[in-house]
Amino acid sequence: MTFTDFQLGRDPHGHLVYTGADGQDHVGVVPVRAFPLSAPDEGVSIVSPDGHELAWIEQLSALPAELAQVLRDELASRDFVPVITRLVAVSTFATPSQWTVQTDRGETTLTLKTEDDIRRLPGMALLIGSGQGVTFVVKDRLALDAASRRLLERFL
Repeated sequence: MTFTDFQLGRDPHGHLVYTGADGQDHVGVVPVRAFPLSAPDEGVSIVSPDGHELAWIEQLSALPAELAQVLRDELASRDFVPVITRLVAVSTFATPSQWTVQTDRGETTLTLKTEDDIRRLPGMALLIGSGQGVTFVVKDRLALDAASRRLLERFL
């Protein structure tokens, strides 16, 4: 899988291997998104195991399909950002508050420590940090059902 001046593949153990224009292999590289939520297919860095950037990719869509898919698969395995599709219940309208939410990965409970744990993103998206260290996203708060929007508005 060649893209201009580098190759990217997997070794027999499944680790990503970056081969630069100089022919040197770097085993165990990690793709990192610059803007994982607001621009997931833009600005991807290939980073060596020791933290040095080996390559910068402006747009995943500019890569050959097979190479882009390898990167998307690797990024998907690293990025765990459940999407909230519905707010089921909140324990209290003061913080800290326990939220029961429906996500694209099932129902769960998160702790909202402060209102500052809710960040507005471009459009109507929200980023919600939980007390457990998991980050959740609401892709479009206006697309939520009316009951979920009412609960959410109490914290915005």
